[in-house]
Amino acid sequence: MAALEGLGFAVDWFDRGSYRREDPVEVARLRAREDARTLLIARDMPVLRNSDSGLDSLFPISEIEALGGAEVEALLGLAPGDAPIFIALLADKTVEQRSDASDGFLDRRILVVPGREDLKLIDLRSIAVGGLAPHDQAAMLAAAKALMHWHAHHRFCANCGALTDVAVAGWRRDCKVCKATHFPRTDPVVIMLAVDGDACVLGRQPRFPKGMYSALAGFVEPGETIEAAVRREIWEEAGVACGAVQYFASQPWPFPASLMIGCFAEARDRSIKVDQVELEDARWFTREEAVALLEKRHPDRLAAPTPVAIAHHLLKQWAYEGVRFR
Repeated sequence: MAALEGLGFAVDWFDRGSYRREDPVEVARLRAREDARTLLIARDMPVLRNSDSGLDSLFPISEIEALGGAEVEALLGLAPGDAPIFIALLADKTVEQRSDASDGFLDRRILVVPGREDLKLIDLRSIAVGGLAPHDQAAMLAAAKALMHWHAHHRFCANCGALTDVAVAGWRRDCKVCKATHFPRTDPVVIMLAVDGDACVLGRQPRFPKGMYSALAGFVEPGETIEAAVRREIWEEAGVACGAVQYFASQPWPFPASLMIGCFAEARDRSIKVDQVELEDARWFTREEAVALLEKRHPDRLAAPTPVAIAHHLLKQWAYEGVRFR
C-alpha cells in the first residue's frame, strides 16, 4: 500500500484475532489486561480525547464504565506488541446533540459529552481528511464505526423479528427464537475511471464540495461480477460504453460500511450522456487537466478528491503513470 500514500482507512496493520472471538474466557482475559484499550463510538461518531500529543482515540477500558457503560462491546484485535483493542458503542444518552447541521458531505452534527470537556466527537471523514488522528488509529476507527453502525441498526432478527443477542466478541448476533445467526455486512462498491487514450471521465454529485470532480461509483448488484458492475455503472451514469476492466486497489469506506473496489475501464468512444438523477455533471478531462486537478492549479478552480479517497489514487495513477489493459 506504499504506492497509495495517504489512502484512508486501508492500513490493516493489527491482528484481528478472529481465532480468539469464540472463546469468552479468552476475550475476558484480554479485556482485563492493563494494556487493553478501547475505541469509543457514540451515535455513529468516534470519540477522541485531548492529549499532550494531540487527539487520541484509544482509551483505557475503564472509560467505558466511566461513561455509563456500553450498548455493545467487540474485540477488534491486537495491536503490535500484542495490546488488545476493543470497541464500545456508548448509549445514545451518553452524549448531547447541540446541532444537526450537515452539508451532505461532512457530518457536521455537534455532539458533546456533558461534563467531559476533554472529549470531542468528530465525524470520521473529517478525522481522515484533516489528519486529526494517526493513520493507524483512523484505520481502526473505520472498522469500529462500520461494525457499531451494523449493531445499532440490526438489533432485531431479519428472519423472525425477535431481539438478537451479541455473540462471538461482537462479530455476530444470534436469535434465540428461530436460531438464525447474523453477521456484519459489507457492501461492495465499484469506483472506476473510464479512460480513452489521454482522456478520462470524471463526474460530480450535488453534495460534493464546490468544484470537486471524482471517479464514478456504484454498488455491485447480487449475481453481478465486478467487471460487469463497472461497465454498467459507467454506462448508466455517463453513457460511456466500456470494454476491458483492470483492477487497481480496494479501500474500506465506513459510510456506513462499504468496500470500494477501484478499477480502470477502457472506453470504446468519447461520447457522453449524463444521468442527471445520479450526477450534477460528468465530462472528459485530458491528462493535463487531471494533473492540474491533482496539483490544485486547474484554471476553473476544479479539484480532485483528497488522498484519503481511492478516487484520488485512481486519477493519480492514470495521470502520472498511465494504465495498461491486459
